[in-house]
Parts: sequence; C-alpha cells; structure tokens
Amino acid sequence: QVQLVESGGGLVQPGGSLRLSCAASGSISSITAMGWYRQAPGKQRELVASITNSGSRNYADSVKGRFTISRDNAKFTVYLQMNSLRPEDTAVYYCYANKERVYWGQGTQVTVSS
Repeated sequence: QVQLVESGGGLVQPGGSLRLSCAASGSISSITAMGWYRQAPGKQRELVASITNSGSRNYADSVKGRFTISRDNAKFTVYLQMNSLRPEDTAVYYCYANKERVYWGQGTQVTVSS
C-alpha cells in the first residue's frame, strides 16, 4: 500500500502562485511515476503533470510554461509549482502514484478568484 498526503492548496488571486506538495509513504519501492490530476466542478478529471523515476516530465497543454513538477527523492515528495494562476485552474488537485495500480491522495482544493 502507498499513502499519499497532499498539502498547499488554497485561495489565490489571478496571476498568483501556489505550491502543492505530495508526500508518499508506505510501500514506495517500485513506484514508476507520480503526478497530479485535477477535477473542476462538472468536468472530468484531467492530467496536469507527471514525473517518472527517470525524471521525464509531462504537462497538459493548458499549464505548460506556468506549472513545474519536481520531486525530492530523499523526502519521497513531489511538488507542483503553479505560477500565473488563472480562474480556470480552479479545481480539486489529486496526487497519484503508479505502482502495481494507481494510488490517489485525498485531494486539495485550489481556488483562483479575485
């Protein structure tokens, strides 16, 4: 089992920044990739960013150039730095980890509003 604990969500004005964190614990060996999905009200969950064990990164077109995913292997933590936030970035953000199956965090709310 893998446990994922997210933090860092909140309310921010358009153009602002937030950093999300996702700490993994438990049976973390053999995790092949981690990342973030988000789900806005009335919409499907969508991939935001991912990072593999080799460091390969992937981003949704809508966040390229604004969001950066990174990881601290010593802390088993993945980060999502979100800059130039827009109202359409408002969603619940879920951390995930790929192993023998997908593990999910509990989600953290990000609201971009003036």
